[in-house]
Amino acid sequence: MERTTILLAEDHAVVREGTREILERDPAFLIVAEAEDGPSALALAAELRPDILLLDLNLPILNGIEVTKQLCASPPAPRILILSAYDDEDYVMAALSAGASGYLLKTAHAREVVTAIHAVARGQVVLDASVSNRVLARARQEKPVTGLLSGRELEVLRLVSRGLRTKEIAADLSVSTRTVEAHLTGIFNKLGVSTRTEAVLRASSKGWITIPGDQPLT
Repeated sequence: MERTTILLAEDHAVVREGTREILERDPAFLIVAEAEDGPSALALAAELRPDILLLDLNLPILNGIEVTKQLCASPPAPRILILSAYDDEDYVMAALSAGASGYLLKTAHAREVVTAIHAVARGQVVLDASVSNRVLARARQEKPVTGLLSGRELEVLRLVSRGLRTKEIAADLSVSTRTVEAHLTGIFNKLGVSTRTEAVLRASSKGWITIPGDQPLT
């Protein structure tokens, strides 16, 4: 079985050790390294290319949002799940805008963290239940949509919400990767967003697509 490789970035040793212990119970996960600050997280992510970066928001030297921005600016980047003590939607939106795939609070139960990592590994968007409604409401209010999405753009976005990458979307729609990238650019421009995660959230908040899973946002 191919395992999901994970880099843990958390400055508190007790929290980091406890999180590692929880994740190591799942045979599908492999913890490849741990980081105590932002620069270490960047360096280890670049060296080891983990599938998932489980990232604390409040890291020393370079915070989690800046780490996310820098990693996502130089693909291929790991899928990033923020684990934070802050439930303010400003932090959530900043993390998602930077390119994070999900945002959980540190009050989450162990099984929620494990479930969220599996979902992010599949390419899904994950939000803590306590902040999801506020974030969707914020998405409805910010950056008004300048034009309705075309049918093909909605198809592309639905596939994005299922976690498919550009090549997979192109194969599914029998088009070139360049065509998919053009559709994504059009989607971003119309929705006033800059990342796939933001686009999925915005379209979900408008009721145009449904995020896969038992609940639209975890």
